[in-house]
Amino acid sequence: MKKLLLAVPALCLSACAYFPVASSAKTAATVPALTATETVHQSIMVLDSHLDTPAYFHSAEYDFSKRGDFDVDGTHVDLPRMNEGGLDGGFWVIFTTQGPLDTASTNAARNIAILRQASIREFAAKYAADVELAFSAADAERINASGKKVVFQSMENSYPLASDLSLIETFYTGGLRMIAPVHFRNNQFADSATDVTPAFGGLSPLGEELVREANRLGLILDGSHASDDTVRDMLALSTTPIVLSHSGPKGVYDHPRNLPDDLLKAIAEDGGVIQVNAYGGYLEALTATPERLAAIAAIEAKFGTDTSKMDPATLAAFREARKAMDKATPPPRSTFEKFMEHLLYTLKLVGPDHVGIGADWDGGGGVDGMKDVADLPKVTAALLEAGYTEQDLAKIWGANLLRVMREVEAAKTSTMTSPQVLN
Repeated sequence: MKKLLLAVPALCLSACAYFPVASSAKTAATVPALTATETVHQSIMVLDSHLDTPAYFHSAEYDFSKRGDFDVDGTHVDLPRMNEGGLDGGFWVIFTTQGPLDTASTNAARNIAILRQASIREFAAKYAADVELAFSAADAERINASGKKVVFQSMENSYPLASDLSLIETFYTGGLRMIAPVHFRNNQFADSATDVTPAFGGLSPLGEELVREANRLGLILDGSHASDDTVRDMLALSTTPIVLSHSGPKGVYDHPRNLPDDLLKAIAEDGGVIQVNAYGGYLEALTATPERLAAIAAIEAKFGTDTSKMDPATLAAFREARKAMDKATPPPRSTFEKFMEHLLYTLKLVGPDHVGIGADWDGGGGVDGMKDVADLPKVTAALLEAGYTEQDLAKIWGANLLRVMREVEAAKTSTMTSPQVLN
């Protein structure tokens, strides 16, 4: 059961009018009454499959226990906003930028990934009263019942593994439970959806071995960012269903990061789940203002465009310049209505047994009308208004993802034991 909230943001969607509002009579010692829609949302285990928030764990400025503000600090996720929005946790991401395939670069990426996993475990230890590391679907249910937030780990981009697939087991021992072969550019494992020219026509031979190792250990395979041919190869080779942790339908917006209907159907028919994202540039065509385009050109002229080649001081200066630019000339943003168009299209295409939500919080996600995780009840309201049932909502918000996890756990052939929670 979720903890009662001290405050719940009012829902502005018309769906709320379809449900009776609970009594507003209260004393100073009681919490505000919830509408029926809010009550439904708070009764469901709500998991997001792609939380990039660990990118902030190395910063002294970020405090998970304090409420941030996207308009001020650019963040989407913290404990107060998770409580307000009813977010019970999800997959917290180990991310590394794609760089060159030489030994020095992959060694540096490996170190970054190890430190990022360590930061997630340290985060769980620091906030042990409020969050807990999860290693299985059963863990998620137990942790949620205790009132804590669920901390699964995923890896976005397998680049830091270099050619040493034994590292997958190392990360698994530390709690990794989902892995994506590739990111924005082709790497040693697979073709990316957004690189210029395919390198392998899908998975490389090493990528095929990665899929087999993930199956052996009991890792969910994530096809987000992979090319369509890579996803098809993953489907053909994997012995378990795959997940798209933060993707969308090409049928709404024809972007390389989105997938065509036939491939989304194939994922669903195989038992997988499409977790729909809220990254504006993948929802619709967005055009930056001339002032922003000029500012981007100036930054690129000064720093270049390949962050993998920047030394730490240059990278820090580059990020500060980007942050200042975003405040001075904000990027164009999509809308909550467009996000719902993607979500409802995918639901109609493959059904509520194969859809979830991975909004890409703290990784570029968020739209006008749903700027951070405090706004998640709006999604529940819109889905209820569209005719989806409470049972459907439970599946969409997390049960579908945990169902795949159980199948992956049951199919693994490794006999290694799960790691223990930090004390």
